[in-house]
Amino acid sequence: MIHVENLTKYYSDLCAVDCIDFDIHKGEVMGLLGPNGAGKTTVLRMLTGFLRPTSGSIHVKDLTIEEDSLKIKKLLGYLPEEAPLYHDMLVYDYLDYVADIRELRGSKKLSRIRHLADICGLHEVMHKPVGELSKGFKQRVGLAHAMMNDPEILILDEPTSGLDPNQIVEIRGIIKQIGKEKTVILSTHILNEAEATCDRVLIINRGKIVADGTTETLRQACSGDYIINISIENATLQSVEKELISIDGVIETTHVDNDEDVLNFKLTCRSSRDLRGEIYRKIKGTDWTLLELHQETQSLENIFRELTTEN
Repeated sequence: MIHVENLTKYYSDLCAVDCIDFDIHKGEVMGLLGPNGAGKTTVLRMLTGFLRPTSGSIHVKDLTIEEDSLKIKKLLGYLPEEAPLYHDMLVYDYLDYVADIRELRGSKKLSRIRHLADICGLHEVMHKPVGELSKGFKQRVGLAHAMMNDPEILILDEPTSGLDPNQIVEIRGIIKQIGKEKTVILSTHILNEAEATCDRVLIINRGKIVADGTTETLRQACSGDYIINISIENATLQSVEKELISIDGVIETTHVDNDEDVLNFKLTCRSSRDLRGEIYRKIKGTDWTLLELHQETQSLENIFRELTTEN
């Protein structure tokens, strides 16, 4: 649905986005992750036509941002990090005003406002001034604004920034509901949000894409060394270390605190194979009792830190 090729943006001598390529498919919820200053907002502003690229191309369906900017904007809904709201207007009046701008009239306008009030949970605040709302409700009003034209593509820049934990969960739920019907692109540096909300994540650092895929594929691609935890009964420390270190791919055994008569180990492994079967078979050939065997999954936080820190 969206094809980006060699996209580059300079601010004077500063390269904010450095020759990136990616595709976004119809019906996908794609998270654009990166530390502050990585280039996320610049990418979103170029996708919306707010900024012109220094070079490169953006295609939306069969349209190009250079020649069909207005047509593309009609397909988009955009919520910047700070929602552009009129704080002295009532919520209903504000949405009515936005609907007029979008050229909705009569029963169609009223039906659309009611539908957005349902999706965004705005019924209880429709007759309150926007300026009196909490940050969470202001974000909901901003979402309703962005969706007024029933866009095929919804672009959200840091949609949960500044919200408390309850508000984050509420906005996240709304985004997941919207994502069942629309293509959604959201930027964030909150890793739990991306993991809970997005079908796919694209990690950007210093203007370059450093990873692209589902959280599961990123874990597999960036796993490197990994840890397997085991707990064993009826064994001696020396015998366990001797047997397990002999398995090809186990590079270190670390004994952790005992729980009465139980020996607990962390095995550092370096192998493309899943070593749990070999570990199980090795233990099965002894008179030990295996109480626990599980592999630690690498967190998105560790992957993010690995990909966005120097060296």
